[in-house]
Formats: sequence, C-alpha cells, structure tokens
Amino acid sequence: MDGLELVSTNRCFGGEVRKYRHFSTSTQCTMAFNIFLPAAALANEEKVPVLFYLSGLTCNEDNMITKAGALPHLAQERIALVTPDTSPRATGTDGEDGDWELGTGAGFYVDATQAPWNAHYQMYSYTQRELQQLVFANFAVDSARVSVFGHSMGGHGALVLALRNPGYYKSVSAFAPICHPSTSDWGQKQFTAYLGSNLDEWAAYDATELAKVYDGPALPILLDQGDSDQFLSKQLQPSHFVIAASSSSSIQLNDRVQPGYDHSYWFIQTFIRDHIMFHAKHLRA
Repeated sequence: MDGLELVSTNRCFGGEVRKYRHFSTSTQCTMAFNIFLPAAALANEEKVPVLFYLSGLTCNEDNMITKAGALPHLAQERIALVTPDTSPRATGTDGEDGDWELGTGAGFYVDATQAPWNAHYQMYSYTQRELQQLVFANFAVDSARVSVFGHSMGGHGALVLALRNPGYYKSVSAFAPICHPSTSDWGQKQFTAYLGSNLDEWAAYDATELAKVYDGPALPILLDQGDSDQFLSKQLQPSHFVIAASSSSSIQLNDRVQPGYDHSYWFIQTFIRDHIMFHAKHLRA
C-alpha cells in the first residue's frame, strides 16, 4: 500500500476506522491519519465520495473522528472520511514544542518558507496533494467527488484549500473557522514565523483575502459559528469573511450563528449532521 503502515483497525457502523502511518515526502517525517471506510468501500462495491476534515490547534488525527459523532451519518450516506494530523511531530525543529500556538499541533496548513520551519512544515502540500494522492491510490474512494471541512485552525485550512483550488472541491464547510488570520491573534504570529513579513504570501493562506478575489466556479460554503465562542472577536473574525464573500457571485455562503454555543466539540457534535448532509447533497449532485 504505497508505504502505508496499518496501525489499527476497528469495526464501526458497518464499516471500518483505520489508522495509518507513512513517511511523508512533503514534511520529511512520519505522519499519521485515520480513514473511515463505509461498507460499500470495504466491499469494493463502488468508489465512494470522500470528505477530508482538518482539525484545530493542539489537535491530532484522532480528535474529530472519536469526538464529533460523524460516523453514523457518514455510514448512512456512504461517504469516506479522512482525518490527518495538524502538523509534523518530533522533527527536532527549534521551538516546535515551546508554544502551543506554534509548531507541534499548529501547522496552520501552510507551506512554510522561513527557517527553521521550512524543512518540515509543509502542511498545505501535504493535505492538498500528498495525502490525497495516497488515499486515491489505495482506497475505494472517488477522486472526482471530494469535499473538505474543518474546525478553528482547520476551518481556516479547509476554506483556504477550497478557495485556492477552484472546481476541485464539491463543497466546503467550517465550524468556527479562523477567517482572517492576517489580522487575527491566531494568524499574525504564525504567519510571521512560517512565511516571513511579505503580506502577499500571507494573503495566499488567508480565507478572507482569497474570497475577495475568488472568480472560480460556484463554491457552496456552510459556516457555523457559536455566539458564545470565547475566541469570536479577536481570533476568528467571521464577519470579515462574510463581507468578503459577498463580493463574489461564485461563493454560495450559508453563514449561521448558533446562539449559546462555544468553541468546543459539544458545538461540533450538535451540528455535525447538518454538515454531513450538506456535503452529501453536493457530493452526489
């Protein structure tokens, strides 16, 4: 299986959850990911659509697949799920474990250009290209029916992947995404470290800046944000993205504010079915 090492497999909702490790040519280290294969994919009855989920700060490949409650809905809709890690790990990069907002668990889904991060922190290339090619080559999933979603830092990553690759993803959704990292407390520090001081390079990984200039095919987006999220104003800034998206006739944004909800996985559990059904509609259109 193209250098994939099977770490574990567990039966779940008629399908299987598998964890794999592999050496990444993008990050030059060992990376891990989980994949949920519904029954139809296990039996090779069909190539099923696939959803990639990008997790947030401090998370790894396990958080969403074990905590979000997505699997029964994915099994019902016959959709595969892939959950990668959020960064390289144990690379020996100076400073990677000294700050929870930078380095380990905080790859921000960018390709770092600045030393010492550029040797390993190539998470855009890993999630957009290398990981997906591995999945398409080794599992019964349909490379023409792909969508992406994520939470917080991962919501930022999902929006960036979709906006930078017009027509590639059938849909994108996000829970409480970091919407404007160039002006955010979660973004300025990381972009400076990973990308340097060139603001044009920042804009290439900023969903709000990308939305301002998006002119690709129609892109359906579902965005859920809790109004009791402690990170709402300084870190997430969803209003910036909503305004930017309104300038593009190609962005089909459903922006929902959920009263009383915070930034946690309790919030995600509550609305995960909505997101799965949103993607199922577009993946099977």
